[in-house]
Amino acid sequence: MPVAAQAMTVEQFLTKSRALRAKGLLAMGSPDIKLLRDEVVAAGADYRADLARDKAAGRQAHSCPPPAGKANVNARDLIAEFEAIPAATARTTSVKAAFYAMMKKRFPCPAK
Repeated sequence: MPVAAQAMTVEQFLTKSRALRAKGLLAMGSPDIKLLRDEVVAAGADYRADLARDKAAGRQAHSCPPPAGKANVNARDLIAEFEAIPAATARTTSVKAAFYAMMKKRFPCPAK
């Protein structure tokens, strides 16, 4: 049986991101670019799917972002949010969990 991939931690993400930045243009051919992009894309897809499930079930949303593609969260924003996470927490926090926390912070739901 295949083993499920282990979630990438924020620490691992930032380590790879810093290494890529240090390479400058030489990083363009690195497979880590795709790895990091795929990690964030997967977190975003899971996030949107969870929001849709909550809405369909009549549960309160985790957060209230604008429609897909309108959130204007870029790589610099994401990395800045991840870098603000304390090192001890970043070692054990998944990229997905950090992404969800960022979205909740940036797009809180209006009080009812």
